[in-house]
Amino acid sequence: MFKQCLAAAALCAASLHAFAEDLVRLGNLKFAHYGAVSYMKKIGPKYGLKIEEHMFAKGVDIMPAILAGDIDVSASALDAAIAGRAQRAPIYAVAGFAKGGVRLVAKKGLPITKVADLKGKRVGVARGGAQELILYAELAKAGLTWSDQPGKDVQIMFMAFADLNQALAAGSIDAMCQSEPQASQSINKGFGVEVLKPYDTPIGEPVRALVITEKLYKEKPDVAQRLMYAFVEATDYFIKHPKAAEKFVREDMFKNQITEQDFTDAIGNSPYSYDLSLSHVQLTTDLMKKYGVGKLQDPVPKAEDWVKLDLLAKAKTKLNIK
Repeated sequence: MFKQCLAAAALCAASLHAFAEDLVRLGNLKFAHYGAVSYMKKIGPKYGLKIEEHMFAKGVDIMPAILAGDIDVSASALDAAIAGRAQRAPIYAVAGFAKGGVRLVAKKGLPITKVADLKGKRVGVARGGAQELILYAELAKAGLTWSDQPGKDVQIMFMAFADLNQALAAGSIDAMCQSEPQASQSINKGFGVEVLKPYDTPIGEPVRALVITEKLYKEKPDVAQRLMYAFVEATDYFIKHPKAAEKFVREDMFKNQITEQDFTDAIGNSPYSYDLSLSHVQLTTDLMKKYGVGKLQDPVPKAEDWVKLDLLAKAKTKLNIK
């Protein structure tokens, strides 16, 4: 009888283990185009996952948490992921989750209608993200020099994303290269005007990257694959149901701090997507090295060594995503 009880207890324990959700810790950022990544936590239980989300101020802040073993998957600008990999962070880029997401915005009333008009001006940008690299590419294309110290054509003012709009409204800076939805908010609130969407350099539209730790990829491949199923399904849902996407981003992520127009304009400039390419990662890496973004040291990471797209391909096939 005792042995039967032990057997029953063991069977019960095994059954509970079979239905236990695997914990995945997500590092994310509070931007409109990061919404589908955040929504993964709603999809996760379907794939036996408990996705625990942690919000960070900017992408480069997530890397120390990854190095400390506190984060398993993160969403950030590709530049931040490249900088992390260059500093030997044990990560793999496994998908892209949004394109674009940047505007060059000038203070309303200033005679700034093109990049060349930024000569002699102060331009705000957050350090270490797609915005910084794209800004430098645009300034270089216009033949302008720049520095965070006086003496060049353009003075760069490094600020947190949350502080850029206030600085532009107050006149502390003349223009900013800003992410969404903050860029759209500055325009809709009347103190900013769009100079351009800065996608006419070799970079094109920057891609945001979903990265996972090498440990998750190598030691828990089944969990990593199920995570990718959740990501692809969440993204597909947001693409096919824009009103549901708007409701989640505005109410759950931003607690109604952005308007319907802010959201519409932001996603119009940063559509949700899945894909990432070796060529785009390598080009971004090369330009970061050229312009000094992320302070990459030789040897710089090669895209082919850390971009792993097999999980994405399998998930898209399973969910019939073209």
